[in-house]
Amino acid sequence: MNNDQYAIISNAIDYIAAHWRDQPDLETLAARAGYEATHFQKLFTRMTGVSPHKMVQYMSAHNARDLLLQNYSTLDAAYESGMSGNARLHDAMINIVAATPGEVKRKGAGLTIRYGYHPTPMGDMLIAQTDRGLCWLGFVVDEDPAIPMARLRRDWEFADLVEDQNGTTDTARKILEIWRGADTHLTLHLYGTNFQLQVWQALLKIPCGASVSYKAVADAIGKPKASRAVGSAVGANPVSLLIPCHRVIQSSGIVENYGWGTPRKKLILGLEAQDVTH
Repeated sequence: MNNDQYAIISNAIDYIAAHWRDQPDLETLAARAGYEATHFQKLFTRMTGVSPHKMVQYMSAHNARDLLLQNYSTLDAAYESGMSGNARLHDAMINIVAATPGEVKRKGAGLTIRYGYHPTPMGDMLIAQTDRGLCWLGFVVDEDPAIPMARLRRDWEFADLVEDQNGTTDTARKILEIWRGADTHLTLHLYGTNFQLQVWQALLKIPCGASVSYKAVADAIGKPKASRAVGSAVGANPVSLLIPCHRVIQSSGIVENYGWGTPRKKLILGLEAQDVTH
């Protein structure tokens, strides 16, 4: 999916989630997107796996709450549902290796990081890896690849960044395989505080098709009064998608606060919800 198509589909899902009571038809959705109905139907179905009509039906049946996700009051309940059901669990497929104290102190100085841009159903992603594992994943915003690159540079300020499209292709493939539920394994090389690493590890226990609140994550790590700090750690997640920070939502069920755009968060959740239920 190119970024133009990502914007079209994510905006359509956002519109359906907000207007499901009006039962928007194909013609309405296509007109909003500036497409002929048949073309829009094919594009939407190809990108999401379901027709616009099915998406409207599904959101109507579930009142569009949490963008169709099962919202659990505790992370343990979400994890248990994933273990007993057909949801995907990332914690069994991902190994986190923390940056050494020296690497943290040097902010990446002396470290070579190879990066590349790769297509996904959610728009183009920028991934970066060291010789120890994947260290960063973000998305292109507003068709500007410089935006995720600036954030990568901020996180690894003094590292030597080397563009390596071919060298990151296999990692990109594994990322999408894990997200789609394949039995693929990947190591993450992460730079964060002990608290951040604890939160990111907890997020791996949220299965596909589920969501939890910031408070539930705080409870899970034994710091029930740290919801605000948890929110900051979730927002600082350096490996989007694989560490599923998009599955953390407000207790009210509102889906927002995503560094790569709320429409993209809703698109990811919508794709995951459709995949789990079909």
